[in-house]
Amino acid sequence: MPVVTLYFNRLQKLLGKKTSQKKIISTIPFIGLDIEEQTKDHISVEYSPNRPDYSTDYGIASSLQGLLGIKTGMPKLKIKKGKYSIKVDPSVRKVRPFITSVVAKNGKLANETIRQLIAMQEDLHNGIGRRRKKTSIGIHDLDKIKFPLTYTTVSKDHKFIPLTSSSEMSISEILQKTDVGTKYGNILGNSQKVPIILDSIGNTISFPPIINSNLTTVSKTTRNLLVEITAVDKNAAEDTLAVVTHTLQNAGFSIFSTKISGANNSTPSLNSRRIILEVDLVNKILGLDLSSPTIISSLRKSRLDAKSQGNKIICTIPRYRTDIFGTMDLVEEVALGFGIQNLEPTIPHSVSTGQKNKITKALDSVSAIMVGLGYFEAMNFGLVSKEVQYDLTKRNSSKMISVDDSKSQGHTILRDAILPGLIDALSRNIHETYPQKLFETGVVFSKVSNEIREEIHLACVCAYNSVSFSEVKSILQSVFKTGFGLQCTTQMTSAPMFSEGRTATIIINNKTVGVIGEISKEVIDSFKLRIPVGGFEVKLTGLIFD
Repeated sequence: MPVVTLYFNRLQKLLGKKTSQKKIISTIPFIGLDIEEQTKDHISVEYSPNRPDYSTDYGIASSLQGLLGIKTGMPKLKIKKGKYSIKVDPSVRKVRPFITSVVAKNGKLANETIRQLIAMQEDLHNGIGRRRKKTSIGIHDLDKIKFPLTYTTVSKDHKFIPLTSSSEMSISEILQKTDVGTKYGNILGNSQKVPIILDSIGNTISFPPIINSNLTTVSKTTRNLLVEITAVDKNAAEDTLAVVTHTLQNAGFSIFSTKISGANNSTPSLNSRRIILEVDLVNKILGLDLSSPTIISSLRKSRLDAKSQGNKIICTIPRYRTDIFGTMDLVEEVALGFGIQNLEPTIPHSVSTGQKNKITKALDSVSAIMVGLGYFEAMNFGLVSKEVQYDLTKRNSSKMISVDDSKSQGHTILRDAILPGLIDALSRNIHETYPQKLFETGVVFSKVSNEIREEIHLACVCAYNSVSFSEVKSILQSVFKTGFGLQCTTQMTSAPMFSEGRTATIIINNKTVGVIGEISKEVIDSFKLRIPVGGFEVKLTGLIFD
């Protein structure tokens, strides 16, 4: 998770009230931060990506002010009407359709402030922005820009001087010859036109989501900023803008609006929102008997606004709090504001004693046997990439189950087999010593009619020069005979991933339950492995448990 460095002298100034280092350090964990490093001058803290406002010391100081009682309630975002505008050309719809923006004026940028803003920018790119694919941020020296701006597209022959460079480069050159271009250029796909932001006299301001122009480089002498965010999702763009805007306001800048028009774009709305919270729900979940005023006070310490309305509480949430979705999130905020340290743990009343279920016990037995046979357990995700699951393994993808709007970049497929992931794990460890022996038990998915079904499989791979079908078969038989008293037989067959003549179906209780064999040379080459691999995959559901 991302890490932020907090310097005590700077943080104490941001808090606005004399607060000892000891008090700061003792309070930090209660706003959801883990202390990674501590020195006499600073501490480094790790924050959850669902709190992007913690990407700078400004956001962290704001939360600390609440818990310490220095400032409570929702920080008010003050946006003055600006004389700035961006016109959006319809051509951007096919590449990166949305843009949003604000102007921040009359601020001062110390070296540490610039460092914090750059770190925030990258954390937001990796979090909300999904490595710039969903949103990307440009921060510019406003005084170098002539308004109005135009957000449009240009050909790859278009030239400008990119950030940190002293010579002109074409878009094509930037994509091919710069580190940032090669890293993020794939976001734009194969489009012949790319997004660009131009000012009123034709100067290039930014080539999103790749790089800014050197013209608008921010330095210690910069006093006025333009913030622009381009995106494929308008809501994500405004979420990102809200975090940046609040941060700049906390840094001492005055915020001015930018008018956005054209191609389904509009001036950003960064308004707060309201959620109704039941007092009874709070007390039921927390096991307390808090009054409405106490709950309201706790919410205000979490930097939210709240007011009572009968037995309900109307909560007002600032736009930058993208982590709050519903009432259960607000209950957590009450707990934080009330003080986690003030909650007394109790033993729940129950008429039964908890115990492992049959499936867990059976899987524990399988794991113990595999470890005893010299195998290391792997744990892969159920959401995988099409490349690993089908393309590299030469498997038929006709029954592939795709996930709509996956939040995991590149991982959009529910796995229907475990073996591809284990082979991929081998490919990531080619510099380690051999033999390499891995196994995994986990859920796989299949589609029957319109129903998604889940089953638990066991798979293993063994990689070294002398691996053979017979060795892998002996492992298979040991697992089922030792652990469950089941006899395994095999019958020659052919299957994707496996070598012809060295592949068999696994038969237990007269049922075909899996496949075993030596991985084909074609698949081994696809994964850039340098050594033979054997393996098997067998269905456990319906075999050792229902």
